Amino acid sequence: MKKDKQGCDLQSCMLCNLCIPAWKPAIAAHRQNFTIKKGQLLFSEGDPVNGIYFVNTGKVKVHKHWGEGKELIVRFAREGDIVGHRGVGSEMVYPVSATALETVNVCFIDLAFFQATLKVNHDFLQALMMFYASELQESEKNMRNLVHMPVKGRIAHALLSLMKKFGANEEGYINMTLSRQDLASYTGTTYETAFRIMSDLIQDNIIAISGKSIAVKDPARLALVEKEAG
Repeated sequence: MKKDKQGCDLQSCMLCNLCIPAWKPAIAAHRQNFTIKKGQLLFSEGDPVNGIYFVNTGKVKVHKHWGEGKELIVRFAREGDIVGHRGVGSEMVYPVSATALETVNVCFIDLAFFQATLKVNHDFLQALMMFYASELQESEKNMRNLVHMPVKGRIAHALLSLMKKFGANEEGYINMTLSRQDLASYTGTTYETAFRIMSDLIQDNIIAISGKSIAVKDPARLALVEKEAG
């Protein structure tokens, strides 16, 4: 993790957008900007919480240990998103890890200043509460899917969710690179099962793959796969 001398523009992230104008000089004084290379950790599961990260550029996977030598990807974060907030609570340790999927620039706010910010900036506090609620709902839905939905439906749901979050280009390719192993970890299955189901979806002309890029060629049919599995 490399510290950047040049910080963010104080306008892009949720904190800067929603804080009161008089608070921005305090943010400028307390923030720290870092560049994280692809594959590097922002923080690890079990580490003491020392602050919150706001993603300025790039994409991050948030993941945790799941059984013997397995990994479960909890969510993906993009520019404008927050990571590290799951550790703020009674135990004050990160319950998940965060790894850069590409070169990532983040703005780090230490815990004491983050807590002070919550007391002063009510619009930011309200937005953060809504973010927590939305993330909790999505987490509960994903856990329900892990228990009740067949793998094919989970993969269909994951691809549609990623397309909604990251968008797609004119050819339908989702604006992120995703390995089959990461897709398997995101849907709670094995690499072999994910590979087989992806091959079926390619054969049915529902998706296409080029390297680590995935295109949803027929969103309606993919949504039908999800619905039938649910």
